[in-house]
Amino acid sequence: MASNGVELNVLDEGTGPLVVLCHGFPELAYSWRHQIPALVDAGYRVLAPDMRGYGSSSIPAEIEAYDVISLCADMVGLLDDAGEREAVFVGHDWGANVTWWLAAIHPERVRAVAGLSVPFVPRAPAAPIPIMRSHLGEDFYIVWFQEPGVADAALARDVHRTLTTSRQWTAQWAEEEPHPPRRAEWLSEEELQVYVDAFERTGFTGGLNWYRNIDRNWELTAPYAERRIEAPAMFLTGELDMVRSFMPAEAMDGWVTDLRSTVVVPGAGHWVQQQSPAEVNAALLEFLGGL
Repeated sequence: MASNGVELNVLDEGTGPLVVLCHGFPELAYSWRHQIPALVDAGYRVLAPDMRGYGSSSIPAEIEAYDVISLCADMVGLLDDAGEREAVFVGHDWGANVTWWLAAIHPERVRAVAGLSVPFVPRAPAAPIPIMRSHLGEDFYIVWFQEPGVADAALARDVHRTLTTSRQWTAQWAEEEPHPPRRAEWLSEEELQVYVDAFERTGFTGGLNWYRNIDRNWELTAPYAERRIEAPAMFLTGELDMVRSFMPAEAMDGWVTDLRSTVVVPGAGHWVQQQSPAEVNAALLEFLGGL
């Protein structure tokens, strides 16, 4: 689909009210393979794009092409191209950040919003990267990602290792001798290969450039800093998701005014919609059914 000056590779299945699924880093539209059939069977039309910078979608060269205003505009363009006025947006990880800000910046296009793993975090009082650097250190993965080319090369050196590690990607991780990869039990060898093939072809720079816009996003979202998210909303996370340690769900208090459910999936980590699809599908269908 053509959208906002880029081409997005989009899975488009089913008929009925529209649900748009937005993946995170380092993932693909394929990350929603367990949700798409369940949603279609329940009577929804589902669009799942490879987000800008990923898979078979456009991968602009400029770092500035990946700010949150542009990413939200991609989703508005997606709706326009699909002939739809509004949709329920479901996002995971960075995709959740996009869907939350879409609901704040373009509320007329968002029927409801569901964030997985990453809650809505209101605009910080100062640029976030210096705060992270001060509190979490140079080796915190988001800080390490900031220097163009460094993490890009380290992650691309052994894509299989990058996609199977259970640790944070850091400079220390990159310098260590690789251990034999341990594929997660919930990911088959065939499924893993889909990701390996994609990122061996594209590299990781497109996705990393989302992180390199964090301070720029802070500047660009200033006009929307006081906006609340008023669309019906839900938040879901895995019990063992490390993101909970630095992005707690309590950040949404007072900012997401119609938060209808907060779901913590027992035993699940960050890749929750792939690890625990039955629980995620049930929570999404319950939320959608209540709209």
